[in-house]
Amino acid sequence: MLDIAVAYNRFKFLGDEFLTWLWFVIEQDPSILRNADPDLTSFEIGNRVVLEKKHKKAFERITIKGEDAGLEEAKVALQNGALVAELNLIYRSSQQKWQFTLKGESLNLSSLKTPKIAPPENPDDVAGSVLEKIFLYDKILQFLEKLYKTFIKLRTSNRWQNHEIYLIKKWLKSKS
Repeated sequence: MLDIAVAYNRFKFLGDEFLTWLWFVIEQDPSILRNADPDLTSFEIGNRVVLEKKHKKAFERITIKGEDAGLEEAKVALQNGALVAELNLIYRSSQQKWQFTLKGESLNLSSLKTPKIAPPENPDDVAGSVLEKIFLYDKILQFLEKLYKTFIKLRTSNRWQNHEIYLIKKWLKSKS
């Protein structure tokens, strides 16, 4: 059995690869997203992308942020070997919106904003409001878990090496 620190260091690249693949899927194959959640209306890149490129002795970090920031520079960084390290995402379902940042190294969510819920009208409604908020948190966590499972199955299959990498490289070379 691997020591937890050894396993973490050996496989921490998977989170960054997941985020890079997720961006690819958002732009090129949204059917994968809808398979993970049929209620999905849209899933898009938000206002912040952080990319990292590790050289032998150097480390490069590129942050692109802003409401109307273009992602062309981020794609150039990906073409040059960087991976997505953090991604701000917007998930919409019906009339509801979630916004959060997902970090590749640990797959931690931060700055999660769920849809607003109505304040409880009386003390007896507090438990219902808490359960509704828990449901909203769980909805996004379940969605991300399904996407990650899809990614891991793909990443560990022959299809990753034989087909998916080609599609990702083709996407990076295309103008969008």
